[in-house]
Amino acid sequence: MSSRGYCMGGKMKEAYDCLVIGGGPGGALAAKTAAEKGLSVLLIEKRPAIGAPVRCAEGIGKEALAEFIEPDPKWVAADLDKAILIGPDGTKFTIGGDHAGGKVGYVLDRKVFDRELVWQAAEAGAEIQVHARASAPIMIDGKVSGAIIHQHGQTYEVRAKVVIAADGVESKFAKWAGINTTVPLAELETCAQYILNDIDIDERANLFYFSFDAAPWGYIWVFPKGHRCANVGIGIAGTKSGDGHRAKDYLDRFIAREFPNGKITELIVGGVSACKPLESTVADNLIIVGDAARLSDPITGGGIYNAMYTGRLAGEVAADAVKNGDTSKKALMIYDKTWREGSLGHALARNYAVKEAFIKMDDNKLNSIIHSMSDLSLDDISVKALVKEIFKANPWLALELPRLLRAL
Repeated sequence: MSSRGYCMGGKMKEAYDCLVIGGGPGGALAAKTAAEKGLSVLLIEKRPAIGAPVRCAEGIGKEALAEFIEPDPKWVAADLDKAILIGPDGTKFTIGGDHAGGKVGYVLDRKVFDRELVWQAAEAGAEIQVHARASAPIMIDGKVSGAIIHQHGQTYEVRAKVVIAADGVESKFAKWAGINTTVPLAELETCAQYILNDIDIDERANLFYFSFDAAPWGYIWVFPKGHRCANVGIGIAGTKSGDGHRAKDYLDRFIAREFPNGKITELIVGGVSACKPLESTVADNLIIVGDAARLSDPITGGGIYNAMYTGRLAGEVAADAVKNGDTSKKALMIYDKTWREGSLGHALARNYAVKEAFIKMDDNKLNSIIHSMSDLSLDDISVKALVKEIFKANPWLALELPRLLRAL
């Protein structure tokens, strides 16, 4: 690997064409794309190491990943051929298996995967600075013009023609720049996840447990990470969290029941937005990508693909805008319009409607739905195909959820 541009402590310059805030998949793709198109690029990551700590279940579809990078055994922790949905009473419904053609997905090792993406950005010419935290935007005439950056006890004022905010669900930069990024508490999933070892699992299947009682307004997941090892986690609505019934409390009860002899080697806690995207994901000289733009999937909370797609798109739009000498909100709106009117935007809108329809159902209704699907064989693993089959098997849903049926 070339070390070109890979700076881990040298002094930052005073100005760049593009400043990328955040070293996750979205930021890495944005920096790589902008650098490949000839921009001078600085990517900053507030943590001292790219990819750590991992705050993600680490799953992604195979076809989705193939849009950006070829799989590599060094960062593929598990190769999946099916997903299993499990109802409150334990009834199971399998998606994929022999019918999926090997398409289902991977569980990644994000600590290695994220570093690979950032290294690719560096090879493309982007400068990388870790342990570098943006504390405020530089605003000139009400427009973002760079950022105040703190690193190793020093403060830098870095100007940029375009800033790409890829700083995740906890994003502060866009808010500081005047964007309303508030996530309603009911749509902020509070999450806890263990890496659990020495457990009996199907190493080629992701498990999803649905139960209002066991995971209110959310679900529990078991994602394999190799031999007898898995990410075991839970997400619940923020409004359902409180003393004695926080995400970790629900997760501990699940593990005591399902994996009482499992060995815990890591605990991760955090939040995931399950809301609608920001009303606008651009402003003058500013583009917002991935989780920072509230683009995680409202059903699953997954955001790796969405971050990579919008990161690459942001890099392309930023490069064109800089070369054209116009980085105004109007010029950058092609970014917002492209993802919103494309397949990603349509999927987010549909999945938000699905989430709102199903996530609050009680356990009796959830059991009824899973039971009705036990004899089905589903070749298409998409959410749209799954929900259509649910409606076919449960005609009573058409009366309860007519708006969702029309949307499908």
